[in-house]
Amino acid sequence: MTASIQASQAVGDDRPPPVRAALSAVTWKEIAHLLSNLPVTLVGFVYTIGMVSIAGGLSVTAIGLPLLACGLFLSRQLGRLERARARLLLGVRVEEPTPIPGPRRTGGFFPWLWTALKDPVAWRTVLYDLVRLPWGVLTFGVTLVGLFVLWPVLPYVARVLTNADRAMVRGLLSPSDELERRIAELESDRGVVVDTAAADLRRIERDLHDGAQARLVALAMGLGLAKEKLLEDPEGAAAMVDEAHGEVKLALQELRDLARGIHPAVLTDRGLDAALSSVASRCLAPVKVSVDLPARPAEAIEGIAYFVVSELLQNVSKHARARMAAVEVWRSGPRLLIRVSDDGRGGADTSAGSGLAGLGERLGSVDGVFVVDSPEGGGTTVTAELPWRDRVPVRGPVRG
Repeated sequence: MTASIQASQAVGDDRPPPVRAALSAVTWKEIAHLLSNLPVTLVGFVYTIGMVSIAGGLSVTAIGLPLLACGLFLSRQLGRLERARARLLLGVRVEEPTPIPGPRRTGGFFPWLWTALKDPVAWRTVLYDLVRLPWGVLTFGVTLVGLFVLWPVLPYVARVLTNADRAMVRGLLSPSDELERRIAELESDRGVVVDTAAADLRRIERDLHDGAQARLVALAMGLGLAKEKLLEDPEGAAAMVDEAHGEVKLALQELRDLARGIHPAVLTDRGLDAALSSVASRCLAPVKVSVDLPARPAEAIEGIAYFVVSELLQNVSKHARARMAAVEVWRSGPRLLIRVSDDGRGGADTSAGSGLAGLGERLGSVDGVFVVDSPEGGGTTVTAELPWRDRVPVRGPVRG
């Protein structure tokens, strides 16, 4: 029996050892848990009833729903304390649920408020606190009587009662299932995706308005003046046409740069290797590019990988003061891995609002990972992971 107990503990089994007639340390912990049920559940019940009543009564006012959201957040903390008590006294190992993301990640106050109000973990904790009061009274009374009257059978009674406690903790205070967790993550990331897309549209609009559009307007005006002078001053008109020709070239270059910023043609035609080599050629520091992929990933993943490397190499040109840099792209199982490193001054800023923080949010929105290692004076290494998705082949036209 001892060997089987040790084996079960070695593999992380959180089931308690078999009951013995003598009161072991495990049994004393179970008794302590049962006796503490009454005061703990009484606090949880009073808080929950008060929180729901006050927030419900104020729900018709502007502070009602935010107050309820804050109350649910505190209910989560009560659940955390209960998981800690169960872990300490009952040996129940329940993982902590994923925290509710803040307003910045959810896209503002109101999306955060909606996410907090429908938080399944908090509402299960509310249910836990409500149903536990009669149970706490029962277990406290039975255990107290057992200490003075039912001593010989107390270990068995304690085990039965605490097994019910274990089931309640696992059933109501465990993290949400995988589907619930993924839905919450996707909802929190949706705001980031929307904000990023809106920012990209504003950037494109600004670039068109201040760049190519303004240049084309000036070009139209210049050609109009040249047309008026064509008969009176042919040489002056020719000079103006020549100047307009130069403006056309600049406008075309600006449009090409803008198109490259949206989605470069070389990426569509030739893939990441050629596209990243093109980006590397524009970096101020020499860049070694290594792309080792068995096939091309899905277009969306390929595009994100391209823009991540593009922005990182722009940072190398603008801030790193590097003598050389390197770009590595490869596949590892179901993930596409990217590493961009340089031997520059390091100290890259990853705080909120920086370009690196924005890249991290973009990658997080597609279930990616973003890690920055940038000690002062020690260069910078940025590692990014993206989920690998196979490219869907484009079907040609159907011929009858």
